[in-house]
Amino acid sequence: MPQFKQSHTDAYSLILEAIDVGVYKPGDRLVESELAERFGVSRTPIREALQRLETQSLLERDGRSLIVASLDHNQMAELYVVRRELEGLAARLAAKHATAEEIQVLQEMVAADDALVNDPTALSRANRRFHEQIHLASHNRYLVQQLDLVHRTMALMATTSLAAEGRGEIAQSEHKGIVDAIAARDEEGAARALQDHISVAFMTRLKQDAIRREK
Repeated sequence: MPQFKQSHTDAYSLILEAIDVGVYKPGDRLVESELAERFGVSRTPIREALQRLETQSLLERDGRSLIVASLDHNQMAELYVVRRELEGLAARLAAKHATAEEIQVLQEMVAADDALVNDPTALSRANRRFHEQIHLASHNRYLVQQLDLVHRTMALMATTSLAAEGRGEIAQSEHKGIVDAIAARDEEGAARALQDHISVAFMTRLKQDAIRREK
């Protein structure tokens, strides 16, 4: 079981992190008293956090209980449409505004992540860090906020598209192309490369779902 730092006092962030790392999965029921005991905080901030997460559609009602939400096919498709456009904008702005240091960090991330292609779980975490670095390099706080919500919602999907056979190597190649375009200050090329990357991830996930339905 993942350990959470006791210095954290933000119940919202603690619950969100637990969902993000898979402690609570789609369909799991969240109980105020259990959460308060797990995180060592009172029930009032827990209750407020649960209400906030429900407002953001990360939790949903099941009778009188709150459970971690799951995404149906249409919701997943809608999420990827939004993600594709916002990620493309982030790449375009990163190509324009990223500092030399930020570009170097992206290049080092891609190089380091090559060692993780056979570990979908670790590669998924690295993928999240990589995309967040591009978001920050856009130097647009409002875009970063929206993309953070999109990526949090991605945690409602039970599996990662990076688990598909061969997807890790392909994704890494796509990441390199994105960073090369950002480093070249090619705004349109960077946007297009990242949008294509998201499209391929979406198609991969659709294929995964089709195979799962057949079982």
